[in-house]
Amino acid sequence: MTRFEWRGGPASVRFESVLDPVELTHEGGDLWAAEVEMPAKLRVTYHFFSEGEEHADPANPAGAGPNRSLFTTPDLEPQPHWPVVGPDEVLDVPSLRIRWNGALGRKTVRVHQGGEPVVLLFDGDDWMYVHPAVAAFESAVKNGEMPPATLVFLPTPRDRDAEYNSPELWQAIRDELLPLLASNGVAVDLSRFVVAGQSLGGLSAFRAALDFPSLVTKVACQSGSFWWKRDLPRHGLSLDGPAGGEIAERLGALPDLSGLRVAFDVGEHEPRMHRHCSVVEELAAQAGATVRVDRSPAGHDRVGWRHALVRDVAWLLS
Repeated sequence: MTRFEWRGGPASVRFESVLDPVELTHEGGDLWAAEVEMPAKLRVTYHFFSEGEEHADPANPAGAGPNRSLFTTPDLEPQPHWPVVGPDEVLDVPSLRIRWNGALGRKTVRVHQGGEPVVLLFDGDDWMYVHPAVAAFESAVKNGEMPPATLVFLPTPRDRDAEYNSPELWQAIRDELLPLLASNGVAVDLSRFVVAGQSLGGLSAFRAALDFPSLVTKVACQSGSFWWKRDLPRHGLSLDGPAGGEIAERLGALPDLSGLRVAFDVGEHEPRMHRHCSVVEELAAQAGATVRVDRSPAGHDRVGWRHALVRDVAWLLS
């Protein structure tokens, strides 16, 4: 059992994608608390919800932005490379800022210039402002686990479903973003170009390897939304459809993926994702791709994805 304490008014503790919210019990004065039975081997993002507002745990030094905290069960080792960042700390952002005005509208792309290979990070706002990706990658480089790399932070779209499933996205990346990067001194060697995405971002990254095989040959995919299928309810947003969704249908034709190198990861604690991810992993390997498969001790949660992100990019560049 793990004890969570909050001082103030009535509150609940809420966990990212695993466990139901737990109401805290008043223990006297301003102290509210609950003991929660946590699953074994779990990393999870959580917060307190009180009087209509979300709060990080003031007793926990490990934060994820101003209103989230990170918890790890004691049966897991600390994640390498990711520093402990308090909820009140403001992370430095990469100094190179590029204005991208094109088919997708106006975007601001930040770039950390670290080395020759370029890594495109989907949902870049999270990896800049919430989870310190630059520090983690620099630590891995210093430890000799990967070569220095340039990180390109693609800003998180307002409508992730619409943009990450739009055929215009990768056309714009190819025809607009990559030339814009080159004009700002960031030349992209496509033989070492890595695309990394999570959830819908992971789906988009893998789909790009099918639609633009000369552009995308190295993919790091964490908890890819392979359940997505255009004709499912809510514009394809359903985990109850056919295993692997649209991507499995396309892979069933066994395209030649011998030029693709892809690292898949999905959380142990998101079981409804497993049948979708497993079938895509198997079909990609059958189509000739070089495939790595891992399972992280987390749910649908960036605290699990962040370890896989560094590890898998390092593997892709090895």
